[in-house]
Amino acid sequence: MRYLTTALLALAASPAFAASGPFVSLKNTDFVVLIAFLIFVGILLYFKVPGKVGEMLDGRAKSIKADLDEAKALREEAQSLLASYERKHKEVQEQADRIVASAKEEATKAAEQAKVDIEASVARRLVAAEDQIASAQASAVKEIKDRAVSVAVGAAQDVIAKQMDAKGTSGLIDDAIKTVGDKLH
Repeated sequence: MRYLTTALLALAASPAFAASGPFVSLKNTDFVVLIAFLIFVGILLYFKVPGKVGEMLDGRAKSIKADLDEAKALREEAQSLLASYERKHKEVQEQADRIVASAKEEATKAAEQAKVDIEASVARRLVAAEDQIASAQASAVKEIKDRAVSVAVGAAQDVIAKQMDAKGTSGLIDDAIKTVGDKLH
């Protein structure tokens, strides 16, 4: 009924009523178009096309709503995944920072240890060189003393040999050997 009222109001507002001449005539194109339109609308109403179109639109609205709900759920899931990945990225970044800091600290400690080791090595080498020098010096002093003793013994032997006879010579030689032996030991 509502559709029929709407159609009659649309017909009443048409420019066909403003035309001159008889309106209800098959020669009037406006009347023929009106009749065809009414038949078309009647066929649409008879086959309940507006209801079917409404049902189709309602179905389409439901599918769009379902798609929107699914998209909303996917968006929320994506946001939670993004937040999770951001947390993981932050944790990995913090771990990388800790690793870099640890590596720097270990490198600093290794450099300090190497410096200490080098200083200890240099000190050991200096001590070894000083010991070697002292040993060489002691060896040279001993060699000089031995040589001086040999020269002194030789010189004393020559002097005594010229001044002494055989009996006096042997007594002096024995005394000199004993003195030298006491001094060397």
